[in-house]
Amino acid sequence: MNKSIFFVLGSIVLVISSVSCVSGKKFSSLQDTSKQFMNERDAFKADNIGLEMKNRELEAKLATLEKETATVKQDIITALSARDKAVEDFNKISAKYNELLNAQEGLIKGNVKETQKLITELQAAQENLQKKEDLLRQLEQTLDSKKASLDELTFELEKRNARMVELENILDAQKKIVQDLKNKVSEALLGFENNGLTITMKNSKVYVSLDEKLLFKSASWDIDANGKNALKKLAGVLEKNPDIQITIEGHTDNVPYNPGSGQLKDNWDLSVKRATTVVRVLLEGSKIDARRLTASGRSEYLPIDDGSTPDARQKNRRTEIILTPDLTELYKLIDKY
Repeated sequence: MNKSIFFVLGSIVLVISSVSCVSGKKFSSLQDTSKQFMNERDAFKADNIGLEMKNRELEAKLATLEKETATVKQDIITALSARDKAVEDFNKISAKYNELLNAQEGLIKGNVKETQKLITELQAAQENLQKKEDLLRQLEQTLDSKKASLDELTFELEKRNARMVELENILDAQKKIVQDLKNKVSEALLGFENNGLTITMKNSKVYVSLDEKLLFKSASWDIDANGKNALKKLAGVLEKNPDIQITIEGHTDNVPYNPGSGQLKDNWDLSVKRATTVVRVLLEGSKIDARRLTASGRSEYLPIDDGSTPDARQKNRRTEIILTPDLTELYKLIDKY
């Protein structure tokens, strides 16, 4: 997405500072206001980054839980196999024990030596049977423990999945809010798109970028009739969407500004002056609350194209209007995580 709108805001602050009738105290106040809104802009960026980081963190935790669940399931399969083998051995030994009991009864009156041998074998069989019983009991306890662990992991996995779904819904809702705003702006400015005006989405914001040729003459901050028409159409959309914060940034190329005998000193002044001029046009005759607007100038220091060709410099001379929807409720949901 274009970064034009940040530059438009900077231009507006500089424009205000350059008006001869504005006192130094008012200019300082405007600069403070600009810094405050730029800090808020950075906070929105940080919130968006935090959202994406939390989303990646949940995905990583989800992958870990799924891996642990697979391990526990394999342990259960192994324990079940061991238990079944123990049951089989137990049944065999039980059958042998019964055979020895029957043989003992038949030989109880027979050879004492043979009887003693059978008794010894019977005792060994009893001991072996007891060991198998102990092993079977231990395996069943292990199996119960593994099942409990699996149940706990499954429950945690379900909770993570639910959180993931809710977070995805939050992200989808956020994207829809921004997309709806972009659609409204595009509809209002249909005749201007690709004719010096572009509309893009980036970082949960809508950027309306206006080329210098659409608004201003070279080194000037006076907006022509065509540019005012585009801004008035945009003002109509902003007037109907009072929850949107508006930042206007002015941007210049890297050719030093020739102040001559005029009011401006350099590209900083020019970028701010253009931004404040756009603010005035948006407010003129509209019901937009002025507290929603921030004007700033970025001079030549946030170019679209770092080249030094005439085409690159033309791209960099622009005004950007950055529209930020109110995402307070979405961020409240994110804070739960």
